[in-house]
Amino acid sequence: MTAIRATASRPQGVTVRKPRSVDALEEFGKVRLSRSFYMREFLYSETASFHGLQNIPDNPDLAVEVGRNLCEELLEPLNATFGRVAIRSSFRSCEVNNLCNEHGYGCAKNEANDGGHIWDRLDAEGLKGATACIALPWFTDRYAQGADWRALAYWVHDHLPYSELQFFPAICAFNISWHERPKRSIHSFIEPRGYLLRESQAPSGFPEIYADFPPLRAPNRTL
Repeated sequence: MTAIRATASRPQGVTVRKPRSVDALEEFGKVRLSRSFYMREFLYSETASFHGLQNIPDNPDLAVEVGRNLCEELLEPLNATFGRVAIRSSFRSCEVNNLCNEHGYGCAKNEANDGGHIWDRLDAEGLKGATACIALPWFTDRYAQGADWRALAYWVHDHLPYSELQFFPAICAFNISWHERPKRSIHSFIEPRGYLLRESQAPSGFPEIYADFPPLRAPNRTL
């Protein structure tokens, strides 16, 4: 088996195979996706843990590639600007996502999550993508005191190259997606529910709603 390198890059042509032992999975978890994030924290799943399933990508190379884009383009700037990014749910294997969907745990069908929470499969158009459900403790405290979730949504919209955002009432956690062809859509289960923005709408937000937010800080990308 080709060794899994726990560094930010691998030599051209080196393939990461699906881990088939505890040691191999441990090494895969050490793969560094960006300065602040390692693969291991994106693999944890309450659903997988409870039901005794493995949440491991069938195509680790693709999972690492899209995971790095997600981290470098979206999570690192959030981490640099707001402090700790808490990962709530991220990569899902096809098996885990399918069970989650069948049990009504709030997961879409596999084909809808390909190139989303299922990092290691292309979407219906043959494009790459990755999604993580995260919470920002910096904003969670504000949200508990009555802050409008739309302030955070518009801040992300105006500053980061996201594809989709989806907000949830509990601690104002939200899905944030990287995609080869960004949709630039925002949806929420918090009032006002529904779509805040769709692809066809204007690309700019409303700076006055997040006037007291910190400015975007460029992450330190040096390892």
